[in-house]
Amino acid sequence: MKPVEPEFTLGIEEEYLLVDRRTRALAAEPPQSLLGECEEEVGKQVSSELQRSQIEVGTRVCHSLQDVRDELMRLRKSVIEVTARHGLAPIAASTHPFSSWFHQKQTQKERYEMLTAEMQAAARRLVICGMHVHVGIDDEELRIDLMNQLTYFLPHLLAMSCSSPFWGGHDTGFKSYRLTIFDALPRTGIPERFQSFAEYRRHIDLLIDAGLIEDSTKIWWDLRPSGRYPTLETRVMDVCTRLDDAIALSALLVCILRMLYRLRVSNQRWRIYSPLLIKENRWRAMRYSFDEGLLDLGRGRVVPFEVLLDELLHLVEDDAQALGCTREVASLEEILKRGTSAHRQLDAYRSAQAAGADRDESLEAVVDLLVSDTAAGLDAPADNR
Repeated sequence: MKPVEPEFTLGIEEEYLLVDRRTRALAAEPPQSLLGECEEEVGKQVSSELQRSQIEVGTRVCHSLQDVRDELMRLRKSVIEVTARHGLAPIAASTHPFSSWFHQKQTQKERYEMLTAEMQAAARRLVICGMHVHVGIDDEELRIDLMNQLTYFLPHLLAMSCSSPFWGGHDTGFKSYRLTIFDALPRTGIPERFQSFAEYRRHIDLLIDAGLIEDSTKIWWDLRPSGRYPTLETRVMDVCTRLDDAIALSALLVCILRMLYRLRVSNQRWRIYSPLLIKENRWRAMRYSFDEGLLDLGRGRVVPFEVLLDELLHLVEDDAQALGCTREVASLEEILKRGTSAHRQLDAYRSAQAAGADRDESLEAVVDLLVSDTAAGLDAPADNR
């Protein structure tokens, strides 16, 4: 009997930083009413984050990429409209160009207080944002098998999502500096490899029974079985400043998973490579985005990213057609042409300096770009999406 194909439903969580429109700095103490006002617009699809200068939104369960787009458009627009009443704006960027983590105020929640009590400065520095993509896969064993194989592609997804080149007012030299901050926590990075869901649970239960974690939501790998939903949750990506980029990368992710599932049904699988090699590509994606290529583990050499993406798009061509997202996947080539958010931020900074702006003014110009790009495309008519 032919196995029943997973639904491959989608759900996306995006984290935003809140900035003061006048100073462009992070809003360390936004109005206490802000979250409640957002909830009036979108219900429980919005929530607080570790820092008061952050806010998170989450889509409903979506059955198509168009549903995802509609959901994210609605959520972004609502947050933009509510924050505007208070002279604020959200930016979908994984770090702020110049505001210091040291001056942020923590959200008063028991969960966050426990986190910072244990992790100390490693947690207090987490003024960073990401995009988490959940793909619905009901079968627990399939979830683990696909996690083992999907790990290979995590650096590719990161490379096209980078939005954190600045930290504390400095060009870090990284396109995704966010992960250098996040990796200071335990249980982060490339996921462990497991032979079964039972083996995964044994490891998690050991940590729980030892009193080290409360539940599996404290496993913060780049890719994990969700602790709350029957999904595989990809967490490696920076939050995408432009909505179109978020949709394109989500489309690629679900297509890769469907491709890996097709291989499994045909008694094939993607080769499992050493974590050492995948971590090398992860570092290259953090440092360079797609500018310097990635290590092709089959060829054993660094290959231009354009070549890798072209091969990947051919691999998932049938899956994109089956999932109705051929156009979204094809738009990934636009990211390579125009650059990620990190590229655009650096260009804005250098352009401002070339025009005579000083360092502070140039960093403010980057914030202005982020405010604009976060809102870009939210009013596009359906036939232009």
